[in-house]
Amino acid sequence: MSQVATPYADTRDMYTVHIMFRREYALLPGLVRSVPPKDTDRAQTIAAHIEMVNLILHHHHSGEDAVLWPRLLTRAPKEIDPVVHLVEGHHRGIENLLAESDVLLSAWTEAASSEDGESLAQTLQRLAVALYEHMGLEERLILPVVERHIFATEWHEMVEHAAAGIPQQIAPVVAGMVMYEGGLHAVPEEMRTVLGEVAPQAYAAHCERVHGTRTPPRAADVIVGTPFVGVPGFLS
Repeated sequence: MSQVATPYADTRDMYTVHIMFRREYALLPGLVRSVPPKDTDRAQTIAAHIEMVNLILHHHHSGEDAVLWPRLLTRAPKEIDPVVHLVEGHHRGIENLLAESDVLLSAWTEAASSEDGESLAQTLQRLAVALYEHMGLEERLILPVVERHIFATEWHEMVEHAAAGIPQQIAPVVAGMVMYEGGLHAVPEEMRTVLGEVAPQAYAAHCERVHGTRTPPRAADVIVGTPFVGVPGFLS
């Protein structure tokens, strides 16, 4: 029997993006703590990485804010409204933590003091925990509703809205960041020929500079609550 294509959103790519964010944010506190005091060159390398990850997250959430939440509030059963408002509130709290981390990053990169580094690491830990809570709630309560009330064209609009904010010069690294655990299917089909080989190589080179290895730990190895979070064990 042939399968009839659904006009509604296929949300599988969101789970892949969430895996990427879980991995990247769980590793950030340990990266900051691994920088020797006064090593401003190394601090700037790590800061540039944090700024990139923060930028990706900001635009990812801005796409949801612009496209997803208003449509869900209009179309989904009213019983879901409190959950939508809750995740909207999560976004505001996460944006506040992103702004706080930006301020702390500036102070830390100037002198790479251990005190500034620890303040930044603690904020990044709070951010990781907030993200884990937020993404888990989205996966349990929001995405199943999206698959019944948001059209595929609208889902793509949201993805394009987020992608438009990513500078072209870092696009291969960002694609490789998602593909690291999501594989080739993590990028749109029309881009696989171009990015299939380039993006993983770009991300591997980036990881070598940032993590000291081309193959950093995966999301399952660094979940919040394990000793790995905030501990740069893979650097030793």
